[in-house]
Amino acid sequence: MFGKTVVAGRTTAAAEGDVVVLLIGMRINHFWAVHHWLPVFMAMPRMLRELGRAPDRGLLGHVLLTASPRTYYVVQYWESREKLYAYAHSPEMFHHRAWSIINRKEKAGKNRQHVGLWHEAYVTPEGAYEAIYADMPAFGLAKAHGQVPLERRGRTAKDRFAYRSEKVTEEAG
Repeated sequence: MFGKTVVAGRTTAAAEGDVVVLLIGMRINHFWAVHHWLPVFMAMPRMLRELGRAPDRGLLGHVLLTASPRTYYVVQYWESREKLYAYAHSPEMFHHRAWSIINRKEKAGKNRQHVGLWHEAYVTPEGAYEAIYADMPAFGLAKAHGQVPLERRGRTAKDRFAYRSEKVTEEAG
């Protein structure tokens, strides 16, 4: 059978504590400038493969998305902001080399606005996120952190927002 195994019924993400989410993407400003945007487009799969081979770096999961024929992005779920920073600044990792090239081009005046780059990072504390999946394979936050029956966290969004893990309860007490 094709596809992923569907989990029947309603589930939620098993995330506990802070959730770290990075949205990162690109926009093709000039389709004809393939030599400018194609290397950028190809860089993200390379970084994702690199992180997949080193799970200790902290990437828990990701979802590749497109917003339009011009705009592509990745939603990434990380163990912690510290691990996200460590990856971004690690000289031996591809991300660092890619940004060095972009920075050199910018300083040399060689960026010609053919491709746009962006990212947004969020650290969301427990109690400030909730999720529901109905008849879905593990996806997004649930794929990154695990999937549990809805009843474990509450049947309503209000209940799921109010959920506190033992870890967070112990840290608060």
